[in-house]
Amino acid sequence: MAIFPPRFFQGDGAEKRRQIPEGLWTKCPSCEAVVHDLELTQNQRVCPKCGHHFPIGSRARLDHLLDPGSFEEMDAAMESVDILKFTGSASYTERLAANKKKTGLNEAVVSGFGAIEEIKLGIAVMDFAFLGGSMGSVVGEKITRCIETATERGLPAICISQSGGARMYEGMYGLMQMAKASGALALHAKAGLPFISILTHPTTGGVTASFATLGDIQIAEPGAMIGFAGPRVIKETTHQDLPPDFQTAEFLQEHGLIDLIVPRPKMRETLARLLRYTGGKG
Repeated sequence: MAIFPPRFFQGDGAEKRRQIPEGLWTKCPSCEAVVHDLELTQNQRVCPKCGHHFPIGSRARLDHLLDPGSFEEMDAAMESVDILKFTGSASYTERLAANKKKTGLNEAVVSGFGAIEEIKLGIAVMDFAFLGGSMGSVVGEKITRCIETATERGLPAICISQSGGARMYEGMYGLMQMAKASGALALHAKAGLPFISILTHPTTGGVTASFATLGDIQIAEPGAMIGFAGPRVIKETTHQDLPPDFQTAEFLQEHGLIDLIVPRPKMRETLARLLRYTGGKG
């Protein structure tokens, strides 16, 4: 029997590794399983081994949730301007241009109207890839217009939040959006129409402190970080040790802020059932 030296196997394995194309596999940061990208995409960017939810873009969320061909986008051409003439390591205008090129979006939210199992609704989906999903004047205006139009049409509204909070480049113009969107939701509720808020990782700052936590039904994805200020800031302010899993979806469900925790692949069917319960119509 021929005996091959160790370097034969080492060389053969190294050659095979060089032939494997890059970008086909993703390592899960939670369970460290190596998952094929096709399987990950088919499972809506959720690890099939442990359920870890990877980031996902606003367009992909809409594709997963809505009936095919039902989405009609509104205010797609609306863009932010540098009203405060913000300067720093890069101007606000330069940052906006870079994020538009990176994401293919004009802003950190996509809004419009569509249907889930033929139930019509207004929907706004935030996108963390665009300037951390921060809420400036355009983001607030698009969300507010979506809610107002849903109210006029007598339709339920859904907002999927994913944000670092109000946009610092716009100062008070960003903070004003908290009250504006909340006011639109008050009129939506007065009309007897449901608002479902879905909080994903991460949802923080002024978004959490306004429309994201005003849902008639509050849903979160598993493991999502949800809060106003970060744990370090809260600990330094209160001088107290924080509970384990503080600001996670699971902790907040236990303490009453979140009604349901729904894995992404189950979100569409869950929303369809909730919309029927709350009087959604085709």
